[in-house]
Amino acid sequence: MKRTFRLAVLECDTPFPSVNASRGSYGDIFRELLTKGLKDEALRSKGNDVSLDLSKWDVVSAQSYPNPEDADGFLLTGSICAEHTVFADDPWILKLVDYVKAVYTTTQKPIVGICFGHQIIGRALGAKVGVSDGGWEICVDRINLNETGQKLLGVSSLALHQMHRDAVLEVPQGLVSLGSSSRCEIQGLYQPGRVISFQAHPEFDDYIMEEIMEARYAQKIFSKEMYEEGITRARAAHDGILVSAKIWEFLL
Repeated sequence: MKRTFRLAVLECDTPFPSVNASRGSYGDIFRELLTKGLKDEALRSKGNDVSLDLSKWDVVSAQSYPNPEDADGFLLTGSICAEHTVFADDPWILKLVDYVKAVYTTTQKPIVGICFGHQIIGRALGAKVGVSDGGWEICVDRINLNETGQKLLGVSSLALHQMHRDAVLEVPQGLVSLGSSSRCEIQGLYQPGRVISFQAHPEFDDYIMEEIMEARYAQKIFSKEMYEEGITRARAAHDGILVSAKIWEFLL
């Protein structure tokens, strides 16, 4: 009999309209990624007996949250809205930070964070977050894993989509970093059984990234030079499915 894993996805944003129309919400995008991860050879036979029961929670507009007792684990999505900064004190951000603190301190359930979600976890656990000295990191980039990251992920480095300027600036007490890139010192956080997070976007593909790049260039958030350099890496091979399988290893 298959084991059902109840994953509560805390949606920290809504995709661009074109992406939302074709791929659905971020919860839907993660469902697709995690379904592929269950079948990936990196998970070996561990995924054969697991069924994903994914629930989606709009923590921005509706500010709705699951009862922690009704989930086996939690995933915080990214946010590509230029107005969402992890260090802001917007009511919905403060509520999200408090929720993550409560789940972390009152349960033993695993928490996954992606990009903005990674940063929220850092803030909730007492780390400094802010604008990265490295500036914008965009499209597929190389992450050099440290000893912990290599042991956990089984490779020396990862290629993953990036779309951020904010970052976790210090490692929270009790956690360790997974590695770094040329523009961001802390590319992931880890505590066995409790937290795994990635600054990058394993759920993004070339279509999603190109839509974001086009929009941010049109909005003049990205210069022509930044756009032209970054778009050349939007279709590069990446390790999103491997990361999905490793997230499952952590959750299970």
